[in-house]
Amino acid sequence: MAVRDAARGPPGPGRDEETAALLFERAHYRHDPCWLLPVPPRLCLACMLELLPEPCVSLVRKKHVLSCFQDALLRHASLVMPLVARDQRICIHFISMLFELLCNVEDGSVTDLCIEVLIQLTTQLKLEQTICCLLDECHKELCNMPSMRGSLATLTLLGKLVDAVPLLADKLVMEHSDLMEHLLRGLVYPNEGVQASVCYLYGKLYSSPVAAEMLLGHFREKLCPLFLSTLDGAQTKELQINCLGLLRQLLKYDLFVSLIMNKSALAESTEGVEGTPGKTSLPLVLKKLLLSRDETLQVASAHCITAVLVHSPVKHAPAFIHADIPEFLFEHLSSSSEVLVWSSYNCLILLAEEPLFFSKCHTVYGIESVVRSLQGSLKMNNTELHKQGLLLFAEILTRQPEEIKLFTSSAICRDAGRALQEAVRSPVLEVAAEALKAISAFLRKDHQSTPPVQYRELRALLEAMLSRCADFSQTPLSRRPLGHVSSRDSGKAILRRGKFLLSTLEGFRNACRLAVEFQSEPSAQENPFTAPSAEKEDTLEAFSEFLLSACDSLCIPMVMRHSEQATHPNLMEVFLSILHSLFIIVPHMKEKFSKKLASSSFIRLTLELKARFCSSLRFVSEAELFVAVQSFLLSLQDQGERPPLVVFRASIYLVSLCQDKDRALDEAVVSAIRKFLEDIPDLHLVYTHHPLLLKFFLSYPALMSRFGHRVLELWFSWEESSYEELDDVPSAGQSPLPASLAALFHMLRSSPSILLILLDLIYSSSVDTAHKVLIVLRMFLRRNEDVEVGGLIRGHFLLILQHLLVEHGASPSEASGNLPLLLSLLSLVQLKNMSEQELDSMAMKLLHQVSKLCGKCSPADVDILQPSFNFLYWSLHQTTPSSQKRAAAVLLSSTALIELLEKTLALTWTKVDSPRTELLCSAWLLTASFSAQQHYASLQVHQTLSVDLDQVLKVLSFPKKKAALLSAAILCFLRTALQQSFSSAFVTLVPSEAQPPLAPENTVLAPLGTSQVLSLVIGLQNLLVQKDPLLSYACVGCLEALLDYLHARSPDIGLWKSSNNPGRLMFPIAFHVVSQPWNRFLLFTLLDAGESSFLRPEILRLMTLFVRFQSSSVLSHEEVDHVLQGAALTDLSTLSNTTLQALHSFFLQVQSMGLLADHSMAQTLQTSLEGLTPSTSSAQPPLDMLYLGGVAVSLSHIRD
Repeated sequence: MAVRDAARGPPGPGRDEETAALLFERAHYRHDPCWLLPVPPRLCLACMLELLPEPCVSLVRKKHVLSCFQDALLRHASLVMPLVARDQRICIHFISMLFELLCNVEDGSVTDLCIEVLIQLTTQLKLEQTICCLLDECHKELCNMPSMRGSLATLTLLGKLVDAVPLLADKLVMEHSDLMEHLLRGLVYPNEGVQASVCYLYGKLYSSPVAAEMLLGHFREKLCPLFLSTLDGAQTKELQINCLGLLRQLLKYDLFVSLIMNKSALAESTEGVEGTPGKTSLPLVLKKLLLSRDETLQVASAHCITAVLVHSPVKHAPAFIHADIPEFLFEHLSSSSEVLVWSSYNCLILLAEEPLFFSKCHTVYGIESVVRSLQGSLKMNNTELHKQGLLLFAEILTRQPEEIKLFTSSAICRDAGRALQEAVRSPVLEVAAEALKAISAFLRKDHQSTPPVQYRELRALLEAMLSRCADFSQTPLSRRPLGHVSSRDSGKAILRRGKFLLSTLEGFRNACRLAVEFQSEPSAQENPFTAPSAEKEDTLEAFSEFLLSACDSLCIPMVMRHSEQATHPNLMEVFLSILHSLFIIVPHMKEKFSKKLASSSFIRLTLELKARFCSSLRFVSEAELFVAVQSFLLSLQDQGERPPLVVFRASIYLVSLCQDKDRALDEAVVSAIRKFLEDIPDLHLVYTHHPLLLKFFLSYPALMSRFGHRVLELWFSWEESSYEELDDVPSAGQSPLPASLAALFHMLRSSPSILLILLDLIYSSSVDTAHKVLIVLRMFLRRNEDVEVGGLIRGHFLLILQHLLVEHGASPSEASGNLPLLLSLLSLVQLKNMSEQELDSMAMKLLHQVSKLCGKCSPADVDILQPSFNFLYWSLHQTTPSSQKRAAAVLLSSTALIELLEKTLALTWTKVDSPRTELLCSAWLLTASFSAQQHYASLQVHQTLSVDLDQVLKVLSFPKKKAALLSAAILCFLRTALQQSFSSAFVTLVPSEAQPPLAPENTVLAPLGTSQVLSLVIGLQNLLVQKDPLLSYACVGCLEALLDYLHARSPDIGLWKSSNNPGRLMFPIAFHVVSQPWNRFLLFTLLDAGESSFLRPEILRLMTLFVRFQSSSVLSHEEVDHVLQGAALTDLSTLSNTTLQALHSFFLQVQSMGLLADHSMAQTLQTSLEGLTPSTSSAQPPLDMLYLGGVAVSLSHIRD
């Protein structure tokens, strides 16, 4: 703060340089003072009107003025708006001038600022004439545009204007209807930014019912197929979101839904017909979005499906079912996102109204997902999610055809029952009520007939249901404040209790019916897996006796209490049905039961009858079971028999559980199990998802070598979570691992060779499974830094890569789709080696193979090239200088790689077929690294790389939006070229077109021209004010190299002597660059980030430049003193080494320039210098190698 305050100068007229920056000096004197705002920012509106259109004013200054005006609009609207609105002509001129600036500037931040200011003005002025003026300007601009290339800003403005003033939608459609043709042009223009802005505007227009009705014909005849095609082909998230926003608006209207679905049906019917042009089906497009890994898109897609189905599930559901949409909705139920799960529930509930949903067995596929989701959601504090999940479950249980068995295993059925137990215990009445409906539907014979029937689980479920009902029936009635029960409230409460009791009794009646139906089923009498010596509790008989006991102790008392308060015929009918069933299922208790009912009038049964049905449970010991199962398997082998699959599955499951207690199987038993397994078509037929079963297969080499790959594949396919939430946790804040993952990590530590199987899985499995494996391996490597597996993984990966290049040498992109995941893992292994290490022979072989792989790819193969470039870059920078030289020599020898880099770099300035920004970043960083290493070590050049210097300078002057890292990477390349004085043997700088002969004063700076130098400086200023740390480092580094280049090139052109120091020669061009007045404004902007902002390394380096070139107009001697005083008062031990180095350089520069005439200041400087050693810093040293948005970046490479 001290530096900033001092820099502003003494108070008084003309002292406030920030205010001066807001005034147009040559015109301000003739402006009426009334145009000057009386409060900060001291902005003159008249100056602003003259300054913004002026071509000689820099873009940085215009942006600053506009930003200050926006700030004034927000903070002092009551002062600003009267000035703007006082003259209608000025107001309209102001709007037109801002619109002209918007259309003519290419800087994204400036266009965004113009749009915001225009929206603020029009909404606050509320003058129809100004809005009409702005609409006319937009209309005129779009109509006069030969192509849609420059339409983005205008379209964005229109969309935001209609959003801010919804009534404009009708006006725009009625009075500017021919704009719709221009919007169609924008929708087919090959720029997704333009397409996104068109879709956004369309969405705002169709949000108005009046405008939507007028645009119906436009949509039916022209927009519908074009829009569906755009949505299908959208690649950027902005376009996808805006398309879905438009779709949501369209789906509000029944007529538009019919049009879209009819078009989709036509597209599906003609799919594959020869000669038929490609058409797009909405269900297939939404299916693709459901498959994306972006949660926002998944949720939006689910909302759109719901929006279609609510109009008519019967009419529209078949199209989505035939597209297999239910399958992917069921998959999303495992998501950790409550919004996505809730949205999927809604879709599935509507789809369940269509019989095709069940006949195509979607419910059989998805029932486990529903159960797991229900279990997970009940742990969340989201009542609506609970209710929706239970509603879906109840719908499926109720509508599932009896001939199609829903539960394919007893384990899923058991988990479903336990989930319903937890749900019915919910303290929220609505949740418990939904659970009761699901329980009633669950207690159906076809749902419970999967052997063995789990009577104990059914008993626990019924106990939970009856207990919840009993608790509710005993809840006191609500009272008024004076303590009296309201008759109206009391009646409602009794009615609620009656409904809850009725639902409970219906569930209990279904349980009784179940017991009656199972009496004729021999296989349902008891659990065949119950040990012979155990008491028979898990039997139909015991379950029937429980039903009688529960009816006695709970059902009868609740019914009798309720009958005293209200008459409920339906309830009594159900209750009598229960009593009738009990006489059938417990025939030996008929007499006693009848007498009891008669004598007690249904009030209670005797304690003696209740006590009769109490029993206890015993288990066989694990040691005995372990021996018994082994003997059973050996006897089968001796007899030459194969066990039934269900028996063998249970056998190996029991063995795996028992052998966990340090019990090892005999080799004969392991051999027998292997032979049995080899006769099974697929391991999934006997697989049970349990950590101990996985451990069992991986503990015995005979089993792991033959079945390890498949059992691990099954393990990951069954794992419900992808563990991405754990993977995002930084190493310092590691959270406890789930039990299943902890067990797997323990196995990996004890047997690292399992990692080789996981590598094969990443290469050969499905993308989902491979992604899970990658995350698990990444977590294992991060959490187990002491486990040395890098050599193992790299060696196996080398074999995979060699095999791939032999089989798919011509086109690696046609190989496994999981290759990018393997390459990502390879980069992760590099990341594990944080210290600089020599590259061994394995590393050099990998470098060679990865560079060969890259050379066979095209820039479009982003998924392969991005991790490959990261690996190459990491190998170059995270090693010793001698290894760097060897690695660079290997990579420079690959002419195919260099040609690929040249093609990729050229795509930086093309909008068509441009790869992702991340790949361009890596390509520029690699090129800069290659050039530096080749120049430093004089390495042989096998293939030169051409770069268009004009385009490099242009892209830095007009950077892409939200591309700070790309700008930093290009600056890193340009800094390297400047440091080499553009004399690299590796990089050839070529002009974009024929250049006129250079002026004499420009030949010395060649290949740069004076105008290019000044343009580059302005571009660096614009990038610096973004205040992105990495970009700031790159900008300052490039500016240092530029000034050194100018300093070295300019002695022959007009040396002159400084008036301050006649003995010192100055270099005009370098001095001119540093002395630009906007450098001072730039410094103000950078210092406006906090009290200690002057101690940021990039700011210190910038100030060092200003001192070095004696630019006192930018940084005065007094301000230098303030910096030194601030540094002297700072605890240097808290600063990073990077900051200390920058501060040290600044001090030395100040001292060498003789700026310290003050003895005390010299003493302060001396004391500070003595304390500046790297050892004094207690700050945590930052990591040099990082991943930023998927790009490997060396901070020292960018910074130094």
